[in-house]
Amino acid sequence: VQLQASGGGLVQPGGSLRLSCAASGSIFSIPIMGWYRQAPGKQRELVALISNEHSTTYVDSIKGRFTISGDNAKNTVYLQMNSLKPEDTAVYYCYAFIRPAMGEMSRNYWGQGTQVTVSS
Repeated sequence: VQLQASGGGLVQPGGSLRLSCAASGSIFSIPIMGWYRQAPGKQRELVALISNEHSTTYVDSIKGRFTISGDNAKNTVYLQMNSLKPEDTAVYYCYAFIRPAMGEMSRNYWGQGTQVTVSS
């Protein structure tokens, strides 16, 4: 199983970016996908999660600015980030809780990380 993330970059404060992450490989089901981030000198933190039934969870600091969505048919999760602030600067990691095959237990998978820099 691989997670391929894309969409990071440099944006000015108040700008927008959209992150995408596609899961590929041996996949039976994906109960949860989402995003974490890690800023320099800080611990990795949850940003947002979405279940395969489209229920969502957000960290308080991004509520009202970021929106997570998913496409079950494409095994893909998106993070639309609006009104970006300098404190959103971090490496964003795609996360998925995947059941690789029937009869196997679900486990955690991580993407390679994509840099988001918010600066004027």
